[in-house]
Amino acid sequence: MKTKFLLAIIFLQVVLSCQTGKTINDKKVVSLQEMESIFLEINTPFKYGIVFKHPDTTKMIDSPTIFRHNDKWLMSYIIYDGQGYETWLSESNNLLDWTSKGRLLSFTENTWDANQKAGYMALVDINWGGSYKAKKYEGKYWMSYLGGATEGYEKGTLAVGMASTFSLDSAHEWTRVKTPVLQPDDKDGRWFEKNKIYKSSVIYDSLKLTGYPYVMYYNAKGKKTDKADFESIGMAVSDDLVNWNRLGDDPVITHNEGICGDAQITKIGDIYVMFYFGAFWKPGAFERFACSYDLVNWTEWQGDDLIAPSENYDEKYAHKPWVIKWDGIVYHFYNAVGSEGRVIALATSKDLKN
Repeated sequence: MKTKFLLAIIFLQVVLSCQTGKTINDKKVVSLQEMESIFLEINTPFKYGIVFKHPDTTKMIDSPTIFRHNDKWLMSYIIYDGQGYETWLSESNNLLDWTSKGRLLSFTENTWDANQKAGYMALVDINWGGSYKAKKYEGKYWMSYLGGATEGYEKGTLAVGMASTFSLDSAHEWTRVKTPVLQPDDKDGRWFEKNKIYKSSVIYDSLKLTGYPYVMYYNAKGKKTDKADFESIGMAVSDDLVNWNRLGDDPVITHNEGICGDAQITKIGDIYVMFYFGAFWKPGAFERFACSYDLVNWTEWQGDDLIAPSENYDEKYAHKPWVIKWDGIVYHFYNAVGSEGRVIALATSKDLKN
């Protein structure tokens, strides 16, 4: 009788965990019902098409970050021209028509980041349908960036740098912290980041769920045992945007092959949503998402891709997301690679063409 009673209690706990989104040991898992609800909210089935090409169309562009300032939309983006990455700024009044404004991070000489400066705007409001404005720290706006000294496409040692500015009113050179803030060979570097560190995304967490106000997600390349290198998404935390502590021993998102990368965080109700792209653990490159209650434990969506190749302009890759909701419409910006080269494309929750 006692055994039956204990089994009944365990069964009840399991049922409650499925209903509340929590496991018995309180490690939070987002329920299938919640995941499906989030998918319906963020889904963008209508491909609007290409919305931005760099003025010099011979150069490849990548990694849009969309934010709002003084009643206008701004997009930080990166270009690759054979030498390495630089960071540029574009502007729009309507999220559809974009004009390039100039450089934010340029090539330099004799610096740790001389030939690689791929920047990503930091501290953008993560609330779904929110202001999408960038928050200041110590009176300045901030961006993290992929930096390195070696010429070529992601060659040599790549690490994370930080840069700042007092104004977003024009395109101008940002002030960079003199040394990298995260490197693959740091003493506390983890197994999955020992080769290279790539794109980073920094958010402000007013709740300090990790114990820190600033949280960074970044994709990095490393390997387990004798497997080939693959990219996973890991975490770091900070009190001041310059001194970072790695969080956890393992990635928060990985498939142990191919790529999981370019995380963007938004908050819908009490659920944090991570948009990211996957590649090569199934054919091509495509957009995915995961959900969390605490920014640390993530439940991956197992259903359809958010975005996948389907048009000539994204037939090779449809990846590297930035997703917002504005005036009731979801805008999913992504890097499209296909017939038009490497460009910024858009999919939406409403058909804007008709």
